[in-house]
Amino acid sequence: MKAADIPSMVRTHLSFERLLLLLFLAALVVRLYHLDLKLFHHDEAVHAWFSYRLLTQGTYTYNPVYHGPLLYYTTAAMFAIFGATDLVARVVPAVLGALLIPLLSPLTRLGYLSSRQTLAAALFIAVSPEMIYFSRFLRNDIFVAFFTLLLLVALLLYLDREKPGYLMVAAAAAGLGMSSKENMPIILLIFGAYGMYALSRGAIRLPAQWRRDSIAAALVTLGIMALFYSSFGQHPEVLVDGWLRAIEHWTAMHQQERLGGPPYFYLMLLLLYELPIVLLAVFATAQFLAEKPRRGQGYEGAEGKGWTARLRHALGIQAGDTGPAEEGISGIADKNRELTRFCIVWTVASLAVYAYLGEKVPWLVLHQLLPLIFVAVYRMTDRKTVVAVLSVVFLAGMTWHVAFTPADIHEPIVQVQNSEDMREVMALIDASDRVAVITDHYWPLPWYYRGDAGETISYLSKNRTIDYLTSHNYDLIIAHDAASFASIPGYQKRTYVHSYWFSTNAQRDRALEYYIARDGEPGTLNWDVFIDAAHPALGS
Repeated sequence: MKAADIPSMVRTHLSFERLLLLLFLAALVVRLYHLDLKLFHHDEAVHAWFSYRLLTQGTYTYNPVYHGPLLYYTTAAMFAIFGATDLVARVVPAVLGALLIPLLSPLTRLGYLSSRQTLAAALFIAVSPEMIYFSRFLRNDIFVAFFTLLLLVALLLYLDREKPGYLMVAAAAAGLGMSSKENMPIILLIFGAYGMYALSRGAIRLPAQWRRDSIAAALVTLGIMALFYSSFGQHPEVLVDGWLRAIEHWTAMHQQERLGGPPYFYLMLLLLYELPIVLLAVFATAQFLAEKPRRGQGYEGAEGKGWTARLRHALGIQAGDTGPAEEGISGIADKNRELTRFCIVWTVASLAVYAYLGEKVPWLVLHQLLPLIFVAVYRMTDRKTVVAVLSVVFLAGMTWHVAFTPADIHEPIVQVQNSEDMREVMALIDASDRVAVITDHYWPLPWYYRGDAGETISYLSKNRTIDYLTSHNYDLIIAHDAASFASIPGYQKRTYVHSYWFSTNAQRDRALEYYIARDGEPGTLNWDVFIDAAHPALGS
């Protein structure tokens, strides 16, 4: 074989399609591998429990505290098919996280991304610590991220092909996203505002039948939402006041700042876990803003007209006597540049919105990271491609640390995670006939001890006296250590970490040291566990 034939063989066997498929399979494997490694987070346990109750009792009513209904119906369906376990509960989020990669393919076929840009974006999605962590997590945000990208792809297909079916897919994506979580309206507002801006400057052209198609699309979106929020007709009253209760609840959470944090909270997360993507995105934005207007974009001769021409070029505002060249059906002259302009706006708007909102929780970073990835892959030169490939070392290392460490980790990506100490507590419960829980902080026990398995546990008010507890001969008594007893006669006392979280204040004066060492003491909520002296666990 001649040496000159090797590059040709490599290109043949490692085509764009095959590389994209390999990245998708790699993303899927990483998300599914040892999916039940970590105990359920508090919210995961609540979501799984509601899903199990929906399956076994057929009861579900929308409550904005616990977000939209889609997660519960899909999880209940998974339980019905495969059984109710931690691993099964996390399968749908894991698959949706991996399916972001195939959704990139139409963007390449339409000309919005080059094959190199698509592969770079797929690589980042495949190995991103935050993408992986929250794809292995039973929460609604990866649902929203998936439907957001599906919405974008379907809209671009509709603009390009002018087929109503694509707009119906976009409408379904919007409806399912709205049925997932209450932050989907933020995304729809950003998309809508940019669409109007693009229309106003002639950057896109709507199909002739857009009014008729839009009415049908609105009916599809509203129909999907009505089905899920009414619990498929069981609770039609939710359609009347559910939206109002959602606004009232999340407005109250914003004002209360129950889980507050500084405005730079999400920037901190991005710099901690996605540093190469952030640096590439910053560089790409500078490239975008610094590029000189090119011929055929409506700026002939603008090179010599100073910064105002540059600004108009960056914003996509065309000179009055010129027009776009070689438009596609969509009317977009430079599709890659227009997509990047939109993603820069999408990123900046998302960062601003979530910096303002008072509720700071780590999973919301997904809605800022997704557009950031598209910005990062703009103009993927050879040098930028090398940087993207080398960045896998950093991203994979971070992923291994946060997603595959079988121990409590002091990381801000963790928010009130149930401790690995709970495994020992549950082993004690398993060996007990009568267990008293005298704390309001009892999750995830209702999930792990559901149905008949929970008959040994009594959830009591936290003001029970020692005399009451000892008179009922409990094998195990569990109390919050802040509202506990110094001792109980006839019982041995042990203290376990129930749940933990990252302590931001403790790291402010040692940010660089923490970044390198990833050490520190997390905040914790602890349980005092009183074990009867005759308990078999003490004998062993």
